[in-house]
Amino acid sequence: MSSGAEIGACHQGSWGVVKKPAFLSALPKAPSGIRGLDEITGGGLPRGRPTLVCGGAGSGKTLLSIEFLVHGVELGEPGVFVAFEETSAELAENVASLGFDVKRLAAQKKLLIEYVRVERSEIEETGEYNLEGLFIRLGHAIDTASAKRVVLDTIESLFAGLSNMAVLRSELRRLFRWLKDRGVTAVVTAERAPGGLTRHGLEEFVSDCVILLDHRVTDQISTRRLRVVKYRGSGHGTNEYPFLIDDDGVSVLPITSLGLHHGASSERVSSGIPSLDAMLGGGYFRGSTVLISGTPGAGKTSLATRFAEAVCKRGECCLYFSFEESPGQLSRNMRSIGIDLRRWLKKGLLRLEAARPTIYGLETHLAFMHRAVRESRPAAVVIDPITDFTLTDSLADNKAMLMRLIDFLKSEDITVAFTSLTSAGAHPEQTEAAVSSLIDTWIVLRDLERQGRRRRVLCVLKSRGMAHSHDVREFRLTDRGVDLGDDQPAQPKKRPEGPARKGERP
Repeated sequence: MSSGAEIGACHQGSWGVVKKPAFLSALPKAPSGIRGLDEITGGGLPRGRPTLVCGGAGSGKTLLSIEFLVHGVELGEPGVFVAFEETSAELAENVASLGFDVKRLAAQKKLLIEYVRVERSEIEETGEYNLEGLFIRLGHAIDTASAKRVVLDTIESLFAGLSNMAVLRSELRRLFRWLKDRGVTAVVTAERAPGGLTRHGLEEFVSDCVILLDHRVTDQISTRRLRVVKYRGSGHGTNEYPFLIDDDGVSVLPITSLGLHHGASSERVSSGIPSLDAMLGGGYFRGSTVLISGTPGAGKTSLATRFAEAVCKRGECCLYFSFEESPGQLSRNMRSIGIDLRRWLKKGLLRLEAARPTIYGLETHLAFMHRAVRESRPAAVVIDPITDFTLTDSLADNKAMLMRLIDFLKSEDITVAFTSLTSAGAHPEQTEAAVSSLIDTWIVLRDLERQGRRRRVLCVLKSRGMAHSHDVREFRLTDRGVDLGDDQPAQPKKRPEGPARKGERP
């Protein structure tokens, strides 16, 4: 996936486009440019009004606000960033890891960074305390840069030395009113207090929009989440949404159900095994979900990689998520059955993503999958296996995550193949991930002991919308691939009913 040609091979059609919800509002909005946030807020932050972004230490308040300014510059809206805790040099260095060159933007006079030093020891608390000095300095910065967007980070620093709550509340109201009167789209960050949104308990009431960032750790796994607490004059998403901070900045994943409005294609795509295609009446439906379940060693990964290879042979892109084997190990193992994954990796038609399920929470994994789909725009996705997620999260959370993933992939007409482990001794028509009801085609693999050796057998348990074979077929993994025999596996002979014949043991 390094060259332009390789990337282009995976960008076919209009895969991975996230649809915008129909939040109807006449309120003017300023697009944030942050993936997912504009979808949740129905178009962006309220234009010409203040937005409060609150959260604990390390939740991402500063990074979200600086990205809001950077994207504003790209849209022709210069900005001013007023920092009370970091100098301009420190801020530029910190956000450079996200690919934001604020020094260049400052040199072009498109982004102005003001560092306001506030020392508690230098504040004399009197009844005449006010923010006139800040208003003068901020007004000059706005006029100098012709700014349309302003960020104040963080507001607690302004009132660190004040204990007079009446003065503090009065000045807070003045600050937010002043920002409104100037007509700038403002983002004010605030620290979250235990048991509430902010330390002073007033900021959320005088703000037109309040966004809460949360960085939680559950069972030693961290997840960042975002929630729009309120939005005056506009509809918005009200759930908690996982978000990521990586080399590309901040991206938010809307996790609300997309509903059952996706289309249903009648086009067939090959499983990579001609005999299995014949059992299915021509292959899988494009955009359908396929589950391949079985006990350890039954051949689940082999069938999944055979499907991925078939996708690549058609000149389409396949995205493969592996949660048990590294890309190198998977490529080596599949060569033993005649599948050369390296060929498709070099051509850019196959993208392998490998990670342990325990490295992130479910929502973070879901967010990464969404991002990978948007980047690769695949025709098919393989997730091998889904049962590893049940080791760290509850069954209900696991099913909810997979349901949202399936809805997303179906809405993009992407064919997805899951593998699922069936524990030894468990009923074969049962999956530990409990998602069989969401699946369109379910293939069950089993190991049977016959005549002193173990044999692999396959059957199609269900396949919605198609007449499929109900036979149980034996198959072998050879150096030429998957050999699905035409005959059913031999069954043990039954002793004829009735009295035993002469010479025959009863």
